[in-house]
Amino acid sequence: MRIVKLRDISELKTGPFGTQFRASEYVTEGIPVINVKNIGYGSLLVSGLYHVSENTLERLSEHKLQEGDIVFGRKGSVDRHCLIRKGQDGWMQGSDCIRVRFTDAIVYPEFVSYYLLTDAVKMKINNSAVGSTMASLNTDILGDIDINLPDYEEQKRIALILGTIDKKISNNNQINDYLCAQLQILFSYLFNISVMPESWTQGVLADIANITMGQSPSGESFNTQGNGYPFYQGSTDFGTIFPAKRMYTDKPSRYAAVFDTLLSVRAPVGSLNIAYENCCIGRGLASIHGKYDNNIFVRYLLKNNKWYFDNINNNGTTFGSITKDYLFEMPVVIPDGKSIAMFEQKSSLIERQIYENEQQTRKLQNLRDWLLPMLMNGQATIEN
Repeated sequence: MRIVKLRDISELKTGPFGTQFRASEYVTEGIPVINVKNIGYGSLLVSGLYHVSENTLERLSEHKLQEGDIVFGRKGSVDRHCLIRKGQDGWMQGSDCIRVRFTDAIVYPEFVSYYLLTDAVKMKINNSAVGSTMASLNTDILGDIDINLPDYEEQKRIALILGTIDKKISNNNQINDYLCAQLQILFSYLFNISVMPESWTQGVLADIANITMGQSPSGESFNTQGNGYPFYQGSTDFGTIFPAKRMYTDKPSRYAAVFDTLLSVRAPVGSLNIAYENCCIGRGLASIHGKYDNNIFVRYLLKNNKWYFDNINNNGTTFGSITKDYLFEMPVVIPDGKSIAMFEQKSSLIERQIYENEQQTRKLQNLRDWLLPMLMNGQATIEN
């Protein structure tokens, strides 16, 4: 195993900026551009991709991405990166990114991508990043990272076993996305009708749900060691379906129960997640629980009344937020009990499967995160 600097095995290049490329050059359809918002921890976030024309990409061909490149964001959460795979070959590097392109033939890019996800590397990046208000990354900081590089075949074996775990996680996430889509179809089939039946009534959200507005506990109670309750401050903690645990508090103030709907009440208003476990919620969230065994119905009712929250997001203020009265008095149509019970019966089986898939995913993530440093520093090998 040899220790090398990242700059010794790669070329690092900052994305186009200033007069090189202007936001006005984005187009509705064309070549996707990877910006900082599209970068996760070793993953690509395809939601909200921008595009440029082929002519623009040709003019900026030095920023054209290749399979095996690694892309970091230059600002914000600078310890994140994504690996460019075959499907993104030929995309463009955004102006707020740094591209790593390997020049050493005995480097397996996927191995280095996993190595850059170790806590030691992420800590070094975060501690080295400059900027008083927002962390900023540059090629000097990135190039100075030490990489413990085993021989090529060992790199490949390590990347393969970790990639197998990640593939199963990805498959679980895709299944859950499909199951959520099925629930939406079922809700729309049963309740999105043009003429309201006589058995249905007009009401407000507080008629059918218990609503708890979040309140942040003392900052002194926060910890990352798992003491107390998981704490979610706002939508920044949200995942696709369930929030991600980042912080705990041993002095919780307001609670949400497992399977409650977590609603963002601060910009962006109206984002939803499902509580994975009993937790504490901060002032950026509200917890919503159905009053009459109608928890899933209430959740999809909120999803299908997004217009009510968009009124806040689109009112021109810089930081929209929902008041307690605005949420409690949200106008809703309340179907008859038999129809709601039918939906709950069918949807509860699907949501249980979604939850079980998430449980398995989190176990796999824990396994991967335990294996990652062990394999990278030589404490364990694939043969072990």
